[in-house]
Amino acid sequence: MKYMQPPFDPIRLEVLRNSLESIGDGMALTVVRTSRSAVVRSALDFSTGVLNSSGELVGQGMCVPIHLGGMTPALNACLDYYQGRIRPGDVLISNDPYEGASHLPDIFLFKPVFVGDALLGYVCAMTHHTDIGGRVPGGNACDSTEIYQEGLRIPPLKLYQQGEANETLFRVLEKAVRVPDKVLGDLLGQVAALEFGEREFLRLADRFGVEDVDQYLGELLAYNEDLTRKTIARLPDGSWSFTDHVDDDGFQSEPIAIVANLTKAGDEVHVDFTGTSPQVKGAIQPTFATTKSVVYAVVKTVLSTIADDIPNTAGYFRPIKVTAPEGCFLNPVPPAPVAARSLGLRRMSHALFGAFAQMLPGSVPACPGGCEYGAAIAGYDRTKVPWKSWVCMDFANEIAAGGKRGFDGIDAQNAGITNIANVLAEEIETEFPLEVEEYGLLPDSEGAGEYRGGLGMVRRYRFLSDDTVVQVRSDRMKSSPYGLSGGEGSAKSRITITSEGRETIMPSKFLTTVNEGDSMTVEWPGAGGWGDPLDRDPNRVLDDVTEGKIGVQRARDSYGVVLDPSRRAVDSAATADLRERLRRER
Repeated sequence: MKYMQPPFDPIRLEVLRNSLESIGDGMALTVVRTSRSAVVRSALDFSTGVLNSSGELVGQGMCVPIHLGGMTPALNACLDYYQGRIRPGDVLISNDPYEGASHLPDIFLFKPVFVGDALLGYVCAMTHHTDIGGRVPGGNACDSTEIYQEGLRIPPLKLYQQGEANETLFRVLEKAVRVPDKVLGDLLGQVAALEFGEREFLRLADRFGVEDVDQYLGELLAYNEDLTRKTIARLPDGSWSFTDHVDDDGFQSEPIAIVANLTKAGDEVHVDFTGTSPQVKGAIQPTFATTKSVVYAVVKTVLSTIADDIPNTAGYFRPIKVTAPEGCFLNPVPPAPVAARSLGLRRMSHALFGAFAQMLPGSVPACPGGCEYGAAIAGYDRTKVPWKSWVCMDFANEIAAGGKRGFDGIDAQNAGITNIANVLAEEIETEFPLEVEEYGLLPDSEGAGEYRGGLGMVRRYRFLSDDTVVQVRSDRMKSSPYGLSGGEGSAKSRITITSEGRETIMPSKFLTTVNEGDSMTVEWPGAGGWGDPLDRDPNRVLDDVTEGKIGVQRARDSYGVVLDPSRRAVDSAATADLRERLRRER
C-alpha cells in the first residue's frame, strides 16, 4: 500500500527520516547538557525518540539500543489511561514496569505535539535516575523479593497538564527519593529535551506540511518494514537453539537457564524462549516488554552485518515475533521484582547471539566480557544538618568484545548492547567520599582462541566514610562468557572486600556496610575466544606477552607457544613440538 498521492518522493522520505533522527539526537544532547547526575551526564543511561500519532516509533537518537522497542509500550499504557484526554502542553509520565515501562529507576516522559487541533505525534525522553526511593539506595537492589520494595511506582499520570506542573507529583517525588536535587534536576532536563523535540518537530511540520508529514511517517514505517523483510530473507532458513545461564538469583544456588530458540522462515524471524527457567525470587529478571525490546536490538545488530543501515522505527519490529511462556524468567508476572533486570536482559542477549552464531558461523563474535556488574554505593554526609544523602551509581564500566573470525576482541570496550559509558574515576572522587585506587586491564583474563577475546578489567575502590552501604549486582562467577568454534571461555569474575587487613571473597550479589579505610576490588571477566587457541599466530601471542596482556605461562599452557628466555622471540621448534603434544593429549 502507498500512502502518498502522488507517489512519495524517496529523497524527501530520506530527508524526513534523517530529520527525525536528528531531533532525537538533539534531544539527547539536551539531556546531557541539562542533567545533574553522573549516571546521565557521564554514563549516558538514557534515550530519546520521536513517535507518530499512533504511538509508533519513527526516530530514535543515538542512545541505548535496548530501549529501541521500549518507548511504545510505555506510551500506549499512558494513552490507554488518558484516552481522549490528551491536550497540548501535557507531559505524560510513567515508570511502572507492569504498565509498559522497564524498571522503576527508568522514568519515561512523553509530550504530545499538536499543530492546532491536529496531533502530529509524541516526543519521548527516558532517563535512568540515581534513586527512586525504596529499601536500598539507587533502586537497583537485586535482593528485593517484590516490586513494592523497589521504590516509588508511578502509574501513567500527567507531570504537566496543559502546561501547568503537577505540584503534588513533584512534591511526592521530592520526598520519596534520597537525592532530590539529582532526581528533580534530571527530570527537568528531560522536560527541556521534550521542549526541544516539540519545537523541532513543529519546524519539520511547518517545512513539509502537517498532512505530508503524517503520510510520510506512514510511508517511512512501511519502507522500514520492507527493507527489514528483504534483509531477513537473505538469512538462511532454519531453526537454532542456544542456552546460556545466570549463576543464581542471590537466594537460590541453582543456575537460571535462558534458552533462545531462533526460527527464520522467509522474511520473518521468530524468537521463542520456551525452556527458560521460571521467574525467580530475586530482582534480576526483565519484564516481557523489555525482553521484546532486547530481541529487537539483537536482531538489528545481526542484520547490520549484512545490510545497509536500517532506520530505527517501529516498521523494523513487524517481521519479528517474540514469545516467552508467562511466568518464566523473561516474562514474569506481578509482583515479581525487576529492579536489577539488566543482568537478565544482557544474559538473554548472549543466548540469542549464541543462536545467531549457529546460523551465521564466523560472522557473530563470541560472548562479550563482563559480569553485569552494577554497584550502588551510598551514605550520608553527617557534617550537614539534616544529614545529606549521597548515592554513587557505578553501573557502566568498560568490558570487552568477543573474538570473531579474523579479529581479536577489543579490550576495554562496552561490547554488549547497552551503548553506555563508564563514569570517570576522577568524577567519582570529586562527587563522592570514594577513591578509585586502580582501574585497568586484567592480564590473563581473556578467552583464549585463534582470535582471542578482549581482556577483563579490574577496579578497586577505597571507602572514605563510615557506614557506607554497598549493594552489588554481578554474575559470571560460575559460568564464564562463552567461546565459539573451539574458542575458550574467559576468566570468571571475582569480588573481594578488605577490612582491617582481612580479605573476604564476596558472592556475586550482596548488600553490605563498609567503613572508612575498607576497600573493594572488582575483577570483570574478559570475553570469549573464537577458534582453536593452538591455531593462533605465535607472533600475535608474543605481542600479547610483550604488551603485558598475558603471561609467559599462559602463552605456553593455553596457546602452546614457547618463548625464548628473553621473551623477545618465539621458539618455533619448541612451539611446534608443544602444540603437537597438546593436540595428541586432547
